[in-house]
Order: sequence, then C-alpha cells, then structure tokens
Amino acid sequence: MRHIIILVFCSLWLFASDATIDVIKESGSLPSIVVEDATVDFRGESTSKKFAKVLQADLNVLALFNVDTTYHTADYDSDSVEDSSKNYTLRFRLSRNDRGTVIVDAKLIRDKESVMSRSYRVDKESMSVFLAHSIAYDVNAYFGQESVEWMKRKLVISRLVGKKQSEIVIADYTLTYQHVIIKGGLNVFARWADEKHNAIYYTSLSTQIPTLYRVNIKTGKKELIATSDGMLVCSDVSRDGKKLLLTMAPNGQPDIYLFDTITKKKRRVTTYSGIDVNGQFLGDGRVVFVSNRLGYPNIFAKNIGQRSVEQMVYYGRNNSASTAHNEYIIYKSRESDNAYEPNTFNLHLISTKSDFVRRLTATGDNEFARFSQNGKVVMYVKNYLQESAIGIIRLEQNKNFLFPLKGAKIQSLDW
Repeated sequence: MRHIIILVFCSLWLFASDATIDVIKESGSLPSIVVEDATVDFRGESTSKKFAKVLQADLNVLALFNVDTTYHTADYDSDSVEDSSKNYTLRFRLSRNDRGTVIVDAKLIRDKESVMSRSYRVDKESMSVFLAHSIAYDVNAYFGQESVEWMKRKLVISRLVGKKQSEIVIADYTLTYQHVIIKGGLNVFARWADEKHNAIYYTSLSTQIPTLYRVNIKTGKKELIATSDGMLVCSDVSRDGKKLLLTMAPNGQPDIYLFDTITKKKRRVTTYSGIDVNGQFLGDGRVVFVSNRLGYPNIFAKNIGQRSVEQMVYYGRNNSASTAHNEYIIYKSRESDNAYEPNTFNLHLISTKSDFVRRLTATGDNEFARFSQNGKVVMYVKNYLQESAIGIIRLEQNKNFLFPLKGAKIQSLDW
C-alpha cells in the first residue's frame, strides 16, 4: 500500500509555471513567411493580435518556414505586401455576421498573387483558435506535406487548482483555448473515451474508494464504470473504444486489468505480487506496462492470457510512464540521481522490432508523453528551472516545440 500511495502522489503533484515558447529548428534553407492582420473593428486589436500570434506558432510547428514573429497589419484586398523581402505572406481578416458567427478569411500570397484562399467560421469566439489551426492545416496541405490533422484535435487535461481540488479541461494543443468541463473535488487521470472526442474517462478521488466515471462532454451524462480499493486508473483506451486498460489494486498491490465496455466485465492481465501499472495497447495485440519485478521500475510487455513476460528496455534502472503506438514505445527514464538538485528525466523512443533507441529530450523533467493518432507527433510535459511547458515533438522532422503552462499544476493529459 505504501508503494501505491507514493505512485499516486508522484503523479498528482506536478508543478507547472510560466515558460517561454522555445522552438528548436534548423532554419538555414527554409522559405520565409510573414503573417498580416487585415482585421477591421473586431472588438479591438487584442483578439486579432492573439489570433496572429497563434498563426505564427502554428506555422513554426509546420517546420516549413522561417516565420517572422513581429506583428504586421494590412488591407485585406490590397495587391501590395508590407514586407516584400519575405517569400510568402499569410493574410487574415476576422469578422462577425448578424448571427454572431466568427468568420476568418485567409489567403496565402506569393509574388503579390494569391495562391490559396479560404474562408473559415465558428459559432463561438472562444473557439476561433481552432480556425487558426485549420488555416495552418490547409497551408501545409497546399505544399503537399503529410497531414497535420493532429493540430486540430483537442486535448483533455486534469489540472490541480487547490488542496484536493482539480479541474478537467478541454484545450487546444497550444493551450490558447481552455474550457473547464468538470470541477469540484479531486478528479484525475482524464482520458478520451473515443476517437471522436465525445466522452472522457476520469478517476474521482473525492470519496474513500477511487471511482472511474465516463462522461459524455456534449450531454453531460455521467456513468459509473468501476470502483476499486487502493487505486483505479484508466491508462489506455483501444482505438475502437471497446476495451480499457485499468490499473487496479483491490488486494493491496496494483495489477493491469482489461475491461470490456460492452459486457462491463474485467479480466486480470498481470498477476505479479509486486507493482504492475500503466498498461498500454501495442499494435501487435500485446500490452506494455511498468513493473518493479526487477527490483526497480522498468518496461515490460505480455500477451493477454499468457504467463510469459518480455523485458522491453535494457538501459537505465529507473524507467517508467510508458506510452505506445503500434510497434513504438516511449518511456521516461531518470538519468541523474542528485539529492540536492533537480534530477533529469528524459523521454526515449524504442521499437519492439529492433534495438533502436532514440532519446527525445535532453534536459529537465519530461513526462506524460502521448502519441498523435498517426504516431508521427508526441505531446509531453516539460519541467525545467522552475518552469513548465507543453512540448510537441515532430519525430520525422526532429524538431521540438514548447508552449507555456500559465499558473497550472498539470496532473495528466491525453490527446
């Protein structure tokens, strides 16, 4: 039981503070681009300036351009551009119709000619950040690059706001948009319940017995899924939403269980007398998880229904917090052990089909890694020098982007 308490509190008390946006990129041969704001009388300049800033961040993450990060204005219909030295100009205009719908017109200009023009709309102004992501998505498509559909997806965050108090929040990947959907009590380990993002699972620790709920975020309907003494966490959801991997400790030591959302029946996956936690589905039918069966935390995998267990990581002696996508696994490894200074926890990527190992981060405390749907992008939380940020890693481009967490304590995230 002592180990369970330590495990839970290590997950709960992640401190997050302000961080500056950090972009690591090689910019020598990339074409240049500038964003121009052509908005006229849309609740003052602050809204359109904020929109321009999000667009600049999105263009940076595309890793296709050298992005001018200064603020520029222009007439939307003008044939001229403010900075002719740039290869491309992305011009936008915010407006609102009689029904209150927010409309964004945008065009990509090269050599004073529009090469792409689109119009976007959303009913709520607070959601306009997703229009910026849609513009960046279309710019990326115009240049024939692999889809960045992940830019338009929402993430779900559990953030601590006080003693035994937390909020579950829906956000965009830059954290510009944040909408609280559940508050009151201690609600943690939020996880999307389906690919359409219609519902979430989360654990309530507001009572003596941990309880897993499913909530439809559109209707607000809440369903009790399971309860368990000790601990109860939904660590992964199958792609079809029909299976859950739960960490439960009904008898004092945590194990991995497979829960069928249709029949409501659970099946025990691991039976080790020590600690088995954080199960993740692998693409080959196996489950990867964290266990202390070597006397220290490490990453293992097994087929459901079989007794044999395979060690997946042979480097380091403190490896935890795994996440998986098809044949790839990301795990967190402690790479320092200093009693008087903050330790370094880096993320590593491995393949189940080779000895391939790739370190994804270099400094600070990095955790809560989650793959995008296509496995090409990783989201995580970085803590460094008393600052915290959401990190985005584009694996094929070998680029890392950081976005600030402002005054929040992030307990968990899912993409």
